[in-house]
Amino acid sequence: MKLNLVEEKVHTELEIIVVKNKNIKEDKDILEKVDFKGEEDSSALLAELGKLYVGCGEPTSDNIRVAVASAMRTFGKTNFDVASIKAGEFLKEVVEGIELGSYEFTKYKSKNEDKKEKTINIIVKKVDDTTIEIFEDAVNLSNSVNMVRDFVNTTPEDFYPKIMAKKAKKIAIENDLEIKIFGEKYFKEQKMGAISAVGRASRHESRLIHLTYKPQGEICKKIILIGKGLTYDSGGLSLKPADFMVTMKSDKSGGSAVLGIMNAIAKMKLPFEVHGIVGAVENMIGGDAYKPDDVLVAKNGKTIEVRNTDAEGRLVLADCLCYAQDEIKDFDYMIDYATLTGACVVGVGHYTTGIMGNNIELNNQLQKSALKSGELATVLHFNKYLKKTLKSKIADICNISNTRYGGAITAGMFLDEFITEENKQKWVHCDIAGPAFVEEVWGCNPEGASGAGVRFTVEFFKDLL
Repeated sequence: MKLNLVEEKVHTELEIIVVKNKNIKEDKDILEKVDFKGEEDSSALLAELGKLYVGCGEPTSDNIRVAVASAMRTFGKTNFDVASIKAGEFLKEVVEGIELGSYEFTKYKSKNEDKKEKTINIIVKKVDDTTIEIFEDAVNLSNSVNMVRDFVNTTPEDFYPKIMAKKAKKIAIENDLEIKIFGEKYFKEQKMGAISAVGRASRHESRLIHLTYKPQGEICKKIILIGKGLTYDSGGLSLKPADFMVTMKSDKSGGSAVLGIMNAIAKMKLPFEVHGIVGAVENMIGGDAYKPDDVLVAKNGKTIEVRNTDAEGRLVLADCLCYAQDEIKDFDYMIDYATLTGACVVGVGHYTTGIMGNNIELNNQLQKSALKSGELATVLHFNKYLKKTLKSKIADICNISNTRYGGAITAGMFLDEFITEENKQKWVHCDIAGPAFVEEVWGCNPEGASGAGVRFTVEFFKDLL
């Protein structure tokens, strides 16, 4: 999709009109005949007039974004090549709606015809430096989200730990980031027994990826981002049922989000020092698979009784959290992202991220940024009574709770065991199991990967300024 900023209406084949508060000003008779009332999630293509109407209801930022995304899905199915839309005060949202709504993943279609590039003319009051900056930031952010979507949608045969590391290298080269990549030899030397165990039955060696972005000039904050990068999760010896194994290519969504965030903040030149750490692992079965009843030793020396090998993401994150705290000193915030629990999806639904941690104010701040960005999120509070459900009789902690209830929270509390006392108020856990991958179109998201976490984290960074 080619986007142009223009100050006045230019030649266009299709005019996209966003109807706010059901306030239809033109073509009322025709729209009435096609039963278009300007409501949310409704649209009307008047091809003979060269107009596409979409309803957004109340003109909030997210409603505008979603309405424009909906328009893009309709525009993409037409033979019109050039369209125009007025941005008004919602330039950022219009650009994001265009870029996010026009996303398609067609890599595996055998009849993938090359489509003619379409053009959108975005009409603004004035094309000045401020307008251009808003436009470019929105494009960079949206492109980063779409990059994450591509990563997550790619099959496990084509996207395994080595490939994830290659993608990270490419991001590092393009944005002049520092990068370190570690493998099994390093895990053994550093006594990272948790991440090592999860990946050892796979033919693909696990990787720990560490990207660093350091801006020129004054640094506002130092922030660590950590992502669960399970490029595929079979469940290990605690094998998932067949139906539950489908879509497990999405278990790399947390790690992919970290890569996308690093790409976005570098291109937007935000004044933060940011460390992006990804545990890229494939959880498979085989003669060398780790087993229920094993006791693993994490990097911080804490012992973990394994009772379910499908609770593997928290094991990978445990060592990544320890690594981050050992290697990076005097940081301000540490945020992790993971498709960690089905329990979170059960609790808050497909579309919402569960935010957890010890610092209630920080949790609320991140939730506020998420909602502001257009991503849904809710805070799930830690519960001291649930902590005892993680106790083990033979090790320091068990990798699953002894109750099926509160599974998202107990998983977050497991991770808390690997946060040092001095860092407990700096850390936030984001369970993105719900919104990361949904098998239907929703909001400005396509079927499949959504790129969850990228937009709300960038918004959080901006809110810190």
